[in-house]
Amino acid sequence: MNINICIDKKYEDKSFKELADSPIDALQGISKTDAEMLKKVFNITTIREFANLKFIKWAMAITTLADEINIEKEKVEEILLDNALEMSFPSSDPISVSSSITRIEVIPDMVDARTDHQNSQSIEITPEKT
Repeated sequence: MNINICIDKKYEDKSFKELADSPIDALQGISKTDAEMLKKVFNITTIREFANLKFIKWAMAITTLADEINIEKEKVEEILLDNALEMSFPSSDPISVSSSITRIEVIPDMVDARTDHQNSQSIEITPEKT
């Protein structure tokens, strides 16, 4: 990260330790008036004090956790969607075939479709009327 985009020009030659102990208005976008208001409200004068302000830390923790929860929610939703698709379309799964098979010599037995699906246990077989 180019730190020079975060600080005013007159502080570009400072080390990080010197920057941390610099006035808050050394940060880009914070004016002398803003720095005076921060001193009046929170009794802080340096970038270090600003960074260690408990309200800043609380706000960062809340937003970090909120972002993580959104990411977890998206992961869970994606997994649920994948599972739903797999349950809805079991025939779309690729068939596992050995690469050494060049032809089928014996036709496989046909599976009874009435018993070979996810709801086969719920089907009642009634005798046919003649």
